[in-house]
Amino acid sequence: MKSWVLAVALAPFALGLFTVPAAAAATADELRSKIAEKNDAILNLEKEIKEYQRQLETTGKEKQSLQNAVALLDLSRKKISADIRITENKIAATDLHLSELSLQITDKETRIALSLSAVGAGLRTLAIMDADAPIVYILRGENMSEAWQQLEELDRFQQSIDKHVEDLRQFKEDLENTKAQTEMARKKLVSLKIELANQKKVLDANRQETSALLAATKNKESNYQKLLAEKQTLHRQFEEELSAYEAELRFTIDPTLLPKTGSGVLSWPLDAVFITQYFGNTEFATRNAQVYNGEGHNGIDLRAAPGTQVRAASSGVVQGTGNTDTTCRGASYGQWVLIRHNNGLSTLYAHLSVIAVSQGQSVSVGQIIGYSGSTGYATGPHLHFTVYATQGVEISQLKSRALACKGKIYTLPLVKDRGAYLNPLSYL
Repeated sequence: MKSWVLAVALAPFALGLFTVPAAAAATADELRSKIAEKNDAILNLEKEIKEYQRQLETTGKEKQSLQNAVALLDLSRKKISADIRITENKIAATDLHLSELSLQITDKETRIALSLSAVGAGLRTLAIMDADAPIVYILRGENMSEAWQQLEELDRFQQSIDKHVEDLRQFKEDLENTKAQTEMARKKLVSLKIELANQKKVLDANRQETSALLAATKNKESNYQKLLAEKQTLHRQFEEELSAYEAELRFTIDPTLLPKTGSGVLSWPLDAVFITQYFGNTEFATRNAQVYNGEGHNGIDLRAAPGTQVRAASSGVVQGTGNTDTTCRGASYGQWVLIRHNNGLSTLYAHLSVIAVSQGQSVSVGQIIGYSGSTGYATGPHLHFTVYATQGVEISQLKSRALACKGKIYTLPLVKDRGAYLNPLSYL
């Protein structure tokens, strides 16, 4: 076989079949530029949110007044709106990333098709050439030099095919990885859209709370202070009822069923942690014994601006959710979630503005289960976090005896033994 025959056979491999078209490269560059713009917007919004957070903390330390309450709600609304804009930018960036991945998939599929075609053509040529033994090439050559040249070209041709077979394997592997990234991006997109919907619910709740406060106080400070006093009275009555019901439930906790203290089996339910009240007979609980019926604080309070993501402290199953405000506004936990874990513990998340899970749902550690707020008895936005011995807590109904809510039925977690209340810091 003459050299020119081999040259023709090698032509498909020398035509730059695997070069990315200029138009596709330009489109990919445009997508990456737009993604960078969205990420810059997210960073700027995060700075804006930090400033709102600082103002919320400063205002929250001031004396409770109608003016401060309205200011807090206004700042919260601005922060939540910024949260929404961040999520919208994340959705847009993820959409762009999906488009970029789609381009990559198309490119890789094209490369695979071209590589298969080239390898196929090469193999067919080799099949023809292999019909003759190497000695035939030597005998056909006009001289030994030409014969050896043909054999060397044949060897290079074989090596070229081997290389493209390896390229084909790599292209397929890259394609599988890109498709996996695409699936992850799609799941992220679904999660972001759910988060956006929940953030909009938080914003609606904030607006409703602002309207309700202004309507109830008629913009008068004296009316606001009266509301505060009524809320404290109602909460005190509720705590008395709760203690009475729990005292009637006879049960003894088995400590051997609990994980060791200090084992760190739970994660913090918030990304940024600042404890505003500890567990047990704290200074506040002691100074305001009437609020907790003299039995101390049954959890810890964590600072959390309205709309802050609340996460599951461990994997488990949602034992129940509820909203005590539908029975008697301002008396108890407000919107709450109870999760049962597989380590002998259960956790309660209270005063939420939005609940993002449902009863019976399995959750993983760190999963968003709701958004913080100030529902129920809360003089300001925060997260109340309680840890129970699972064996000693159950979701029950409590018939109110308080004058303001007499005869109404609460649904909420009750302990069968006061020892079921555990110090969260022992397990975080």
